[in-house]
Amino acid sequence: MLTTKITGTGSYIPTIVKKNEDFLSQTFYNDKKESFPNSNEIIIKKFKAITGIDERRYLKKELLSSDIATIAAQNAIADANINLEDIDYIIIGQNFGDIKGGNNQSDMLPSIGSRVKYNLGIKNPNCVAYDVIFGCPGWIEGVIQANAFIKSGMAKKCLVIGAETLSRIVDPYDRDSMIYSDGAGACILEVSKDTNAGILSHATQSFTHEEAYFLYFGSSFNPSIDQNLGFIKMHGRKIYEFALNNVPNAMKIALDNSGLGIRQIKKVLIHQANEKMDEAIVKRFYELFDSQMPEGIMPMSINKLGNSSVATVPTLLDLILRGNLDGHKIEKGDAIIFASVGAGMNINAVVYQY
Repeated sequence: MLTTKITGTGSYIPTIVKKNEDFLSQTFYNDKKESFPNSNEIIIKKFKAITGIDERRYLKKELLSSDIATIAAQNAIADANINLEDIDYIIIGQNFGDIKGGNNQSDMLPSIGSRVKYNLGIKNPNCVAYDVIFGCPGWIEGVIQANAFIKSGMAKKCLVIGAETLSRIVDPYDRDSMIYSDGAGACILEVSKDTNAGILSHATQSFTHEEAYFLYFGSSFNPSIDQNLGFIKMHGRKIYEFALNNVPNAMKIALDNSGLGIRQIKKVLIHQANEKMDEAIVKRFYELFDSQMPEGIMPMSINKLGNSSVATVPTLLDLILRGNLDGHKIEKGDAIIFASVGAGMNINAVVYQY
């Protein structure tokens, strides 16, 4: 039986550090387009307590999502030590295309997948490049699709990337803008005959009946800003409740289908959106198995990197595998879970064994 293994990882972490105190002079408005009575010191203190974010990373003006996706891809390709021309699929999890610095207009023509293939210099026409627009779970969904191609015999090597520049699509007058950041992460997936390692199972769900517009495009909360311009917006409380009620169930579906038990899981790599929310999700996941959440099970990067959407999980994986996240490591034989939730609303999870 063929399996799908991760043979290389890579990431790109932007160099511009934006700290919480850098927002002290910013004027914030609510959804009624009224300024807040509280001081920014209080707003930022509450923000830190809830999200766990101290700082985030922004991309230099001259770089684009496709540029950092390419860098992350090059790092993953080098790590896997494969020939570029042998890649069968390039799958990009992204949501807003390339956005030039200082301009919030999205450019999706051609796709980020096509741009990355061009940047890499791949000539093989049988290397198919495309984008997955699936909210924050886009990279994991790309991994699930690559696994399907490999298991079906349609591919032997796939490059899956998550890249986003959310700093260029946020409303700076919205408190939620402090959550978002930029970054890129990538992995190489290859066919393997090693039945003791690789992707064991997965689960994906889309909730759209009432939840589709929990994240949406809307005008600036600052009434003096052109109201025809669109920015990323969210109903934070609704998303929190939705995630807490649904993500643990999807994770359970994936684990139940893997044949593993809850105590065999060594790490849970969950989308870095909100520290308190992530802790609550993983805690509830363990409660579904009448177990307590083990200490150190959930590595976190959000305190320094913020929420870089599709890039958070692959970047987190790359940091751990390269020994760049203190207190965390993944060893041969370890079973881990990838999980994410985001715009759509979409949820997915993958059980993987090293």
